[in-house]
Formats: sequence, C-alpha cells, structure tokens
Amino acid sequence: MCYLFVVVMLFALELVYFRLADRFNVIDRPNERSSHTRITLRGGGIVFYLGALVYFAASGFMYPWFMLGLTLIAGVSFVDDVRSVSSGLRLGIHFLAMLLMFYQWGMLELPWWYLLVALVICTGIINAYNFMDGINGITGGYSLVVLCGLAYVNTRVVSFVESDMIYTMIIGVVVFDFFNFRQKAKCFAGDVGSVGIAFIILFLLGKLILTTGDFSYIIFLVVYGVDSVLTIVHRLMLHENIGLPHRKHAYQLMANELKMPHVVVSALYMLVQGGIVAMYLALPELHYVCLVASLVLLGGGYVWFMRRYFNLHLKIG
Repeated sequence: MCYLFVVVMLFALELVYFRLADRFNVIDRPNERSSHTRITLRGGGIVFYLGALVYFAASGFMYPWFMLGLTLIAGVSFVDDVRSVSSGLRLGIHFLAMLLMFYQWGMLELPWWYLLVALVICTGIINAYNFMDGINGITGGYSLVVLCGLAYVNTRVVSFVESDMIYTMIIGVVVFDFFNFRQKAKCFAGDVGSVGIAFIILFLLGKLILTTGDFSYIIFLVVYGVDSVLTIVHRLMLHENIGLPHRKHAYQLMANELKMPHVVVSALYMLVQGGIVAMYLALPELHYVCLVASLVLLGGGYVWFMRRYFNLHLKIG
C-alpha cells in the first residue's frame, strides 16, 4: 500500500508540473540538432527529484548530504531548462554537489588526489548521461534497467543501501516513462531529469563499489559509456568542438538517418545493457572478464556501425 501511495503521489505531482510548465511556457522547441519535430513540455524528469524527496521524508531523512547535493544539482539544471545558466556557475554547483555526495560516501578523509580523480570521473559520467538524453524513452528506459539491476544486487548479492530508496526511484522512472516512452512523448526529461537521475544512479553505484571494493560494477553503465567516449573520440578525429551540440551518437544516427522509431532504439539500448548486466550477475567469478569483454564487443560494434552508416549523416549534413 505504501508503494501504491507513492505511485499515485508521483503521478499527481507530474500532472501538476505539466500544468505549471504549460502555463509558464517551459517547452522544448525542435531545432536542427534535435531528434524530435514537435514542441514538447520540458522538465518532466523533475519527477526523479520528487521521488527522491518523497523517500527522504518517508525514511526519516536518510542520506541528508546526498539529498542536499541532489537538490543543488537538480535546482541549477531546472533553472537551465527555463533560462540559460553560465557554464561556470553550473560546473561550480556540480562540483559542490559531488563533494557533498563524497561526504555522504565517507570519502573526504581520502588523499586529495583520490578526490580529484573521483571528481573528474563523476563529472564525466553525469555529463555523458545528460548528453545521451536525446530521444524518447532512452533516459527513462536505460535508467529503469540500471535501477532494476541495482535492486537485484541490493537484495540478492550485497546490501549497500536502503532498498526503499531504489524501489522509490524505480517508481519515479516508471511514472516518467508512462509519459515519455512513446513515439509522441508528452514530456522530455530536461536537464533536471537527465542530470538528476544520473546523480542518483551515481550515488547508488558509488555506494555499491565502495561497499564491495569491486570497481567492475561500473559495467552497469557500460553501454552509455562506450557510446559517449567513442563519440567524443570520433568528433575529435573530425576536428570538431566537442562542446557544441551534435547528432553523432549511435542512437542519433539510428533515429535520424536510419529512421528507426525512437522507442525501438531506446528498447535496443535497454536490451543490450540488460543482457550485459544479466551476464555479469550470472558469472560472479568473472566480473572483470565480463567488463573487458563488454568494452571490446561494444567498442567493436560501435566502430562497425559508424563505418557502415556514418556516411548517411554526412550526406544529410
């Protein structure tokens, strides 16, 4: 009954947000870099933050420093969805939010260079997650796979966080997917959604890695990681400014040049990541072998796909 109440509450809060976003014109207008063609409400991913807030209140204020960091990073992202925020301010708040998360993890007693490396890696993961949010269903669908995998580990392998936190976030993602995982989406996640859920998943994954000492759990993000890193490498080879918007991710080529339906592309990313997680969990003695094999196979698949289909992007461009 408690989870049913959370479902109803988050659906109601999302609908209230839609009314407010429509009234105050918080919308996403398509441009030449977009993979969509309709004006759509932006910021529907605020339900991820609201779900975390519901858990925070119901749990008796568990993980307060993480929650403060999430509030800061989701807040500046939401403002950026409404009106542009300077990159310096945004990056500064991201760093502060991650330092708060490190404090919640108990990492601040480590040598400074550990913190610096962790800060760079976490910043890269959050930005990669944000950049991958470009078509209907991909952020919600991929996040659902990752969270379900983490829930399984938490209940069947090793307990690293309060289970209710993961379950509440799964509910939040399902509510968002109801409105977004469709060919004509009711809303987009916006930066508040993609950055917010990235921060939440990063907190959970970090807790898991610190609890077990097993860094190979990063495999839970391997599909996004390979696509993001190799796309950056590809753009550097093309002598492009990697800070500018583009449509060169593999999922963008699938949706734009190959004309695959958004939900099909998103489902494909879910299926691949889900299959990798299932294989990884089924072979506990071969975690690092699974990680290396996944990197090699996904990297090879990415290179093959680009060699075969990237010319379509060049022709259209």
